Amino acid sequence: MAWSEIAAFMFVATLLVMSPGPNGFLIAKTVPTSGRSAGFANVAGFVTAFFLHGALSVLGISIILVKSSTAFMIVKYLGAAYLIWIGIKALRAAFKGVETAEKVSPARNRRTLWRAFVEGFITNALNPKVSMFYLAAFPQFITVGETSAASSFLLVFFHSVVAAVWFSAMILLFSKLTSVARSGHFQRWLKGVTGVVFIGFGVKLASFKPSI
Repeated sequence: MAWSEIAAFMFVATLLVMSPGPNGFLIAKTVPTSGRSAGFANVAGFVTAFFLHGALSVLGISIILVKSSTAFMIVKYLGAAYLIWIGIKALRAAFKGVETAEKVSPARNRRTLWRAFVEGFITNALNPKVSMFYLAAFPQFITVGETSAASSFLLVFFHSVVAAVWFSAMILLFSKLTSVARSGHFQRWLKGVTGVVFIGFGVKLASFKPSI
């Protein structure tokens, strides 16, 4: 695989990681209430899910899902339902009222590292923009029968590194703004925005029709 192809992939992957999506909003929701460790556990979940996406593409299962309308619809609607469910939970929390919002405390809302990892993994595994990337864009950088599995997974590794660096920077930023991020009004605003975003991505995933 030529370095020019790797550079092109890195450029596209970086734009994908930096664009707003469910992963970033999950980090923004996790760090203020559960701390940096939980945020890094989210990132570990993201990275694991990237390798799942990559494995599915390399093994050709993604193409099978696209070609099998029934299988693709099942996976698509399960993912959309999960994202919408997270969004509804966030909106319910946002509308509970100022009284409960003002009492937000890290101890009462802290996630275990395992729970944060699972949330990160599921969110990224069902992230519509990542799914679309590995369904449509990723295959353009690999050639069946010519590109080795090792080279394909090297691209997934580079994608994971970019994501780990970007989201780690987000974690450090939010941890520096802890006092602001933990305020009741900020939490209500963040949960409201998070709810709308996750529901929006869920609807987008549900309406997604593959072009390949």
